[in-house]
Amino acid sequence: MRTQIDVVLPCLDEAAALPGLLAAFPPGYRAIVVDNGSRDGSPEVAARHGALVVREPRRGYGAAVHTGLEAADAELVAVLDADGSFDPAELPALVAPVADGDADLTVGRRRPVRAGVWPWHARAGTALVAALLRHRGVPLWDLSPIRVARRAALLDLGVTDRAFGYPLELLIRAAAAGWRIRELDVRYAPRAAGTRSKVSGSVRGTLRATRDFAGVLRSVR
Repeated sequence: MRTQIDVVLPCLDEAAALPGLLAAFPPGYRAIVVDNGSRDGSPEVAARHGALVVREPRRGYGAAVHTGLEAADAELVAVLDADGSFDPAELPALVAPVADGDADLTVGRRRPVRAGVWPWHARAGTALVAALLRHRGVPLWDLSPIRVARRAALLDLGVTDRAFGYPLELLIRAAAAGWRIRELDVRYAPRAAGTRSKVSGSVRGTLRATRDFAGVLRSVR
């Protein structure tokens, strides 16, 4: 019986984080690093540390995740940020409910390991969008970029957003399809030195993501 879990890692200039992150993968988990136009040698670093590397020239978080899903061939697929803020050792706990048939989608609820890890503007934006999701019947408190589901089911949802709105559209469509969604606490640590967040690293990035989220909330019913 196949036990491999494919882990899609959208990647844009994360060379400093990749060695430690990939070394921490549990046995049976294969890293698929989707390079989204890095200029710091991320694809070469990922390949040297055993990851399958695919390239997605269209910029955007959703574009990278979708390309990673298409490249995967495992039944169960996880998505994980490539910046080192999440510990891959958390993945088996997220995989278990899906593998056991108790959930269709598991997502992480970020629990910062110390003050300052999650900037106030990013936390506030996430809280607002999560509240809007709960109002629409999606039982979540976070829009964490760590999640697990079955690959075929994810592709069948038909998520079309290719930017920051991708995870929000996924959650809305999953809830509308009657998916059992479970949220589990995960540790949220500082991203690796030498990397910079495209969303929470600045107020501008957070506002851009919030704009994408608002567009999804207006368009997806």
